[in-house]
Amino acid sequence: MSPYIMDPSAWQESWDRQQEAYLPDREHRLAAMLDAVDAVVDGRRPRLLDLAGGTGTISLRTLARFPDAEVTLVDLDPALLAIAGASLAGRATIVAADLTTPDWRETLPHQEYDAVLTATALHWLPADRLRALYADLRDVLRPGGIFVNADHMPDDTLPELTKRLLDRARDRRDARYAAGSVLSWSDWWERAAADPTLAPLVAQRHAIYPTGHSPEWNPPASWHLAALTEAGFSEVGTVWRGGPDAAVAAVR
Repeated sequence: MSPYIMDPSAWQESWDRQQEAYLPDREHRLAAMLDAVDAVVDGRRPRLLDLAGGTGTISLRTLARFPDAEVTLVDLDPALLAIAGASLAGRATIVAADLTTPDWRETLPHQEYDAVLTATALHWLPADRLRALYADLRDVLRPGGIFVNADHMPDDTLPELTKRLLDRARDRRDARYAAGSVLSWSDWWERAAADPTLAPLVAQRHAIYPTGHSPEWNPPASWHLAALTEAGFSEVGTVWRGGPDAAVAAVR
């Protein structure tokens, strides 16, 4: 076994730094999402679903804030799931499921959750599938439960300003890559593929996503709010915004 996977905090840290190159305010959005969960559970032990949870970023922060939370993490990527499982060390239920299929809910250990959270993950689903998933998530939540999705969701009333913000963010990110201060997405995966433990899992990942992981479909927040309303949620709105990114929330 690789010494690096024996200390999963090293892989978690490198994943966080790589992600923060894209999302400098990543922790702010995650804190806003957990604030919404706190408001819904109101002191009770939360049962939370970390949807497309990757290495366990949301699960780890959930357990830091709510130590007695009952957490389920769902993802399909075998390499990221391995890191999540090692990092969470039995504190969450880890489930491999394909969100592109309608039977993904059959893998869940519970029928109802207080909250479903996801961040920077669902942009690889096409519109029709994401609409269907939003309807699934309404049924996964208990009455009064909350779903929050944080992702690239530009404000469609600020198209030119959004473009300028994205251009400047790209330039800052490229400068950091050039200086070697942070790994790019491709560099991170190259290092994972070179790790003796993760290498076969990265190979499995390539078999699952032979043409790449994401089409990067990023509709505005207004699209998500309309789709969530159509899915039957009682309240929908935006609980956080940072430039071209937003977190939309929906209450069953």
